[in-house]
Amino acid sequence: MIEMKDVYKQYKNGVTAANGFDIRIKQGEFVYVVGPSGAGKSTFIKMIYREEKPTKGDIIVDGINLSTIKTNRIPYLRRKIGVVFQDFKLLTSLTVYENIAFALEVIEEHPSNIKRKVMDVLDLVGLKHKARMLPNELSGGEQQRVSLARSIINTPKVVIADEPTGNLDPETSWEIMNIFEEINNRGTTVVMATHNREIVNTIKHRVIAIENGRIVRDQHRGDYGYES
Repeated sequence: MIEMKDVYKQYKNGVTAANGFDIRIKQGEFVYVVGPSGAGKSTFIKMIYREEKPTKGDIIVDGINLSTIKTNRIPYLRRKIGVVFQDFKLLTSLTVYENIAFALEVIEEHPSNIKRKVMDVLDLVGLKHKARMLPNELSGGEQQRVSLARSIINTPKVVIADEPTGNLDPETSWEIMNIFEEINNRGTTVVMATHNREIVNTIKHRVIAIENGRIVRDQHRGDYGYES
């Protein structure tokens, strides 16, 4: 599903955030990306959905080479990828329902399908009863659930998450992780950058550790491996 071949990323300020990434992630895997702040985790994540372009090397997602993709094809690539951010990125003037429906409207989904799909995904994240509320009427955990629902409404093959529990209390973080587990159990590939040691050590999955722009560890059912 995702392959990086000899990938380098150097920013204009001289920082090398990717120093020879070579990795393969299969369809249906759940992968944690861990490491110290500034290690290159966010760059790893952003290159998968083409928010960042590698300086050198190839990144292939579902058969598409992101290093050579034309700019006007990037929106079509992103229909295959759901992205969940730490800060939710919801549209504050739209209701919960409208935030999620918007992701379907922009790809010109038939109106007759939108309500069914939105209500189905709201059921998955446990928020059907809050469909008409605005984001500022929700808790942080509920806003993250809306963000998650929006990311999977197009049934993407991959969900990318960048510190999705970073702004949440521990109990809410576990609730969000249960939803990620359900998404993964349905066959979606999940790649999650996280600093949450307890989650990584409790809900075991593959762990890719990055330090100073290098992949230093790749373990099946690995541990977090860093001091708090």
